[in-house]
Amino acid sequence: MYALVPWEEYEAVFAGRPDEDVTIPHEVVVLHLEHGKSLIRAWREHLGLSQREVAGRMGVSQPAYAKMEAPDANPRLATLKKIAAALGVEWEQIRPLEH
Repeated sequence: MYALVPWEEYEAVFAGRPDEDVTIPHEVVVLHLEHGKSLIRAWREHLGLSQREVAGRMGVSQPAYAKMEAPDANPRLATLKKIAAALGVEWEQIRPLEH
């Protein structure tokens, strides 16, 4: 599957990425950009995991985890790394996209 997007939009999504090899599946991008879900939630849903499962992997409560994946959440880098480890992805893949 391929997608053609204007160069400006591509740069806006991937600008400032520390690793150019980091990718995000199309399904995750659609959940994030078209459905307004945070990248963290989009990844979790893409992977078929529940909030309770991810929270358990992190050693936190489900309500605490739910706050971390809210669209307006801004987790610190250390927290992003813990979430990424629980999801089995790179932390750069769940870092909020610049629009």
